[in-house]
Amino acid sequence: MTSTAPDEDVKDDIKEKISCKLVSEIIRERIESAGARFHANDNISNYILPGELKTLEKEVSTRVRDLLKTLLIDVDNDHNTQETAERVSRMYINEVFKGRFYEQPKVTSFPNDKNLDEIYTVGPITVRSACSHHLVPILGDCWIGIKPGEKVIGLSKFARVADWVFSRPHIQEEAVMILADEIERLCEPKGLGIIVKAQHYCMKWRGVKEPDTSMINSVVRGDFRHDSSLKQEFFELVRQQSNANKNY
Repeated sequence: MTSTAPDEDVKDDIKEKISCKLVSEIIRERIESAGARFHANDNISNYILPGELKTLEKEVSTRVRDLLKTLLIDVDNDHNTQETAERVSRMYINEVFKGRFYEQPKVTSFPNDKNLDEIYTVGPITVRSACSHHLVPILGDCWIGIKPGEKVIGLSKFARVADWVFSRPHIQEEAVMILADEIERLCEPKGLGIIVKAQHYCMKWRGVKEPDTSMINSVVRGDFRHDSSLKQEFFELVRQQSNANKNY
């Protein structure tokens, strides 16, 4: 009987081809095979295996070093930029874009045993992101309003989830929608409202260079969307929190 198993030479050839691939190519193929999306503001942690982020860090640092060289920066002799590529790589993967590469922080929900049905707001929560068009900072404040359903989560978890969602390249309009989706999934509130006010350095630092311009947008869902009085109460509570914060 003839064996259909590949001989050792074929196995070695397969291993060599795999070893020659960049880790970004391996992860990308994994995502594409699953039919998943990997836009700038998508979380792709499900497709990254243990140990691959460290390898990806090295690959990104190589590309950043090439970028600096293309910008005619002498990274070999300029003591200020000799380790810039490595710093930038670590910053992108582990800090400013960590919401793409790491799983959502653990959030435990609890039953709403007291049947709480009054709305409450949390904020201002500082949010930090990057404009997906220019990769420059978006910095601002976020307020979250909840009318509880059958589950509740701790107040600090709203800040952790907001940080995780915003730590990706974004446009602000989409970031708020993604955050709303995550909060709805976690605690299934009867009503949800989110307001974000942020400054965009793509307008502040470059382009039109307007230093004081900010963007405000909101999303309301559930009872907040269908009951105008609840919606107004949410906006009023946020206004009070915003004004109180100025007095500290």
